[in-house]
Amino acid sequence: MSDALLGPDGVPRCPWALSTEDYVAYHDGEWGRPVHGDDALYERLCLEAFQSGLSWITILRRRPGFRAAFAGFEIAKVAMFTDADKERLLGDPGIIRNRAKIEATVANARVLADWAPGELDELIWSFAPDPATRPAPRALSEVPAVTDESTALSKALKKRGIRFVGPTTAYALMQACGLVNDHLADCGVRDTP
Repeated sequence: MSDALLGPDGVPRCPWALSTEDYVAYHDGEWGRPVHGDDALYERLCLEAFQSGLSWITILRRRPGFRAAFAGFEIAKVAMFTDADKERLLGDPGIIRNRAKIEATVANARVLADWAPGELDELIWSFAPDPATRPAPRALSEVPAVTDESTALSKALKKRGIRFVGPTTAYALMQACGLVNDHLADCGVRDTP
């Protein structure tokens, strides 16, 4: 028995993807697809941190606002943000105005600006588990919120000075960026490249 549900187009999908058209597009085209590049991974890391305690749809719908507010999540640019920029962000209705998350986003960019090109990508992807050791989940109850790998990734990032990245946030990042494939076994886009 699978938890996958048929969408209006007849394609079976993970049930969470069917609540809004935004989710269908994100599920089908992005979630679980490999993401590489320091700036791209920094963006996902930041957005997952902003999502903490909120619904992902809130972040997804505000993603254009986040990108505009945070200079396209270019690490070098965000690392140069000043206190005035942080105050500007606290007044920006296009993002989630949480001081701790804004501070962490800027602080993380400053840390990452000192890393070698490709270092964030290499570090994050070094925690991708062997796909052969992870059978495709058939039910949502088989999809973990935290794994040994996400706990280790969280610890490694924190050790290097990255803030606001606990094991649950790290696992959501792993799912979103294709380090793991948690599309259900019968999901029609599970094996789409």
